[in-house]
Amino acid sequence: MKRIFIIIVLCFAQFSNAQTPDLKRANRFFDKTFYTEAIPLYESIIEDNQSYIVLKNLADAYYYTNDYGKAQRLYANLVSRFKKDISEDYYFKYAQTLKVAGKYKEAYAVLHDYYVGTANFVASTQLDKDLITLENVSAIGNRFEIKNLAMNSSSSEFGAVVNQGDLVFSGVDRSAGFLDKKFKWNGEKYLDILSMPIENMNAADSVVKSFSNVINTEMHEANAIFTKDGKTVYFTRNNFVKGRRAKNQDKVSNLQIFKGELVGGKWVNIVALPFNNENYSVEHPALSFDEKTLYFASDMPGTLGSFDLFSVAIDGENFGTPKNLGSNINTDKKEQFPFVSKDGKLYFSSDGHAGYGLLDVFVVDLNTGNLDFPSNVGLPVNSAYDDFSFNIDADTKQGFFASNRIGGKGSDDIYQLSEQKPLIIEDCKQFVEGVVSDVDTKLPLSNATVVLLDANSVEVSRMTTNLKGDFVFTVSCDTRYTVAAAKEEFTKAEKSIRVNKERDLRTDASVSLKSIVVLKKEEEAVAQLKKEQEKALEEKNKAKEIAQVEKIKKDKTTAAIKAVEQAKLDEKAKTNAIVAAEKDVVKVDSQLIIKTDPIYFDYSLWYIRRETKPVLDKVIDLMKKHPTMIVEIGSHTDNRGNAKYNLDLSAKRANSTREYFMQNGIEGNRILAKGYGESQQIIKCEPSESCSEEQHELNRRNVFTIKSL
Repeated sequence: MKRIFIIIVLCFAQFSNAQTPDLKRANRFFDKTFYTEAIPLYESIIEDNQSYIVLKNLADAYYYTNDYGKAQRLYANLVSRFKKDISEDYYFKYAQTLKVAGKYKEAYAVLHDYYVGTANFVASTQLDKDLITLENVSAIGNRFEIKNLAMNSSSSEFGAVVNQGDLVFSGVDRSAGFLDKKFKWNGEKYLDILSMPIENMNAADSVVKSFSNVINTEMHEANAIFTKDGKTVYFTRNNFVKGRRAKNQDKVSNLQIFKGELVGGKWVNIVALPFNNENYSVEHPALSFDEKTLYFASDMPGTLGSFDLFSVAIDGENFGTPKNLGSNINTDKKEQFPFVSKDGKLYFSSDGHAGYGLLDVFVVDLNTGNLDFPSNVGLPVNSAYDDFSFNIDADTKQGFFASNRIGGKGSDDIYQLSEQKPLIIEDCKQFVEGVVSDVDTKLPLSNATVVLLDANSVEVSRMTTNLKGDFVFTVSCDTRYTVAAAKEEFTKAEKSIRVNKERDLRTDASVSLKSIVVLKKEEEAVAQLKKEQEKALEEKNKAKEIAQVEKIKKDKTTAAIKAVEQAKLDEKAKTNAIVAAEKDVVKVDSQLIIKTDPIYFDYSLWYIRRETKPVLDKVIDLMKKHPTMIVEIGSHTDNRGNAKYNLDLSAKRANSTREYFMQNGIEGNRILAKGYGESQQIIKCEPSESCSEEQHELNRRNVFTIKSL
């Protein structure tokens, strides 16, 4: 609908001498809003010239002629290359084309990044709120049943109202000739107000006629509305004076609202309303149900956006001063196509409120006194495309609207609607519910206090369980909560939960509490059991320690026995080996004896006789050969003299022999000396006189016993 009802007045820009003739022509067409003539020129130019002005104007030309796919590609290029040069309006239009393509996340990102990048945090916050609002509206589902009317054509049809049994709407006169004048904005023929019997609106071959040859001219006529008696009409037309198009000093023919009266079956007294002005547009009339107020759209000075909604009082033939409906209704974008239902609700189209894309239909209740923020009427009336000229009978819930959405027959089609659901917009909610029960008996606990805490542990709500122990909280979606339950004489309990975005989902947050009396008994039982277990463990450890000590003792004894046995075996092996290896080593009984020639000592003397030394040297050589060998020198005497004397004498003889060994390189710890006296005689001489001197000499001897190998 932009191409029909938005008259953009641009100052003629000054271009450099470098402009080509085609670019100058294209810019002239663009400035005059002759978009269908400007587009082919820009397309031929852009192959060699992708300047800011060419990209911007061609993108806008496609946007205003509803070719959103091509506009999107060009806006993307413009934003990428000239982001510092373009205004917010171009980011907005780029986002709108993305919505048309169903790319809502990308559309959000384009605007969000722009707002954050320009530190416009108010706008970025509102963008996030709008996103939630649309989620809430979408959650209602399809509120309406809609039907594309069979009478639609390949041209534009919109603004349908019922008057005296006829369907009156805006469209192209279907009886027009081939040479009829075309609107250079979009290349279509000029609009007229048409009509047909309402019962034929769903017949594809129904006859459509001009509503009135007096009202319809060579200009645009559209958006007719009627008083309840059908005798007064208000409609939109280009500035028209004395049967000719009228223009302002900028050569622009703005839109104005006209009024006509039905007298004698003919429309007469067609006059422009007094608050029209040649320098701005006044369009889209709508009457309050009592017909005392006229609502309309205008871009007059002081508007908040490109078009705002206004109201003006009607007093007979007189009109008051137009009043802007204010910032709750009007935005910095565009508000158009008002309609007031008999129950006092104002419907209109806007691209500045939270919408699905391009123009959406919104509603606000006029009965509240202060105009509140409007609500999106929902699906499927609203779409990613232009949805506008909405009207509805508050009693029958039947009505019409127009849209240029995909699937229609022309650029704008009229749809019949039937409201099926009330408009109840609610934030996403879920239910956190459950039962507080006794953890042991499993029985529900009544009169328990249950507190709902948010993610910051701030209390949101609290309640007391009923006889069944039940509780239920209504919570916001996509949030973390903690449910805390408590009851006298019971322990406390908490449960953390995370709710998602699924509406009306029920999340179980049941908790169990434990009786403090039972808990104390259990604690006492546990303490007693622990005490018994500790005692048993202590006894077990003690027994284990005793067993360990006994085992160590036993192991030591066993090891000692094995060591002794092994030592004996080793000693025996060594003994056998040395006996086998040394001919002078013999085993006598259990002892190893080193055989030597007799070693004699003079009577009562202990010095080593010279002839004895070679004998001792053999023993010394043997000990050197076996460096670990330990030898005992056992010295013996005959039995002459008293025993003590003989014992001392033998000790002296043994020590004398030991000293000789040490003098010849044997370590002292390897040679033992022991005197046996007369205790071990070879020949028993009892009494001493019974033996000869030779026999006594045999008893005076040294014996070399190997004590260790």
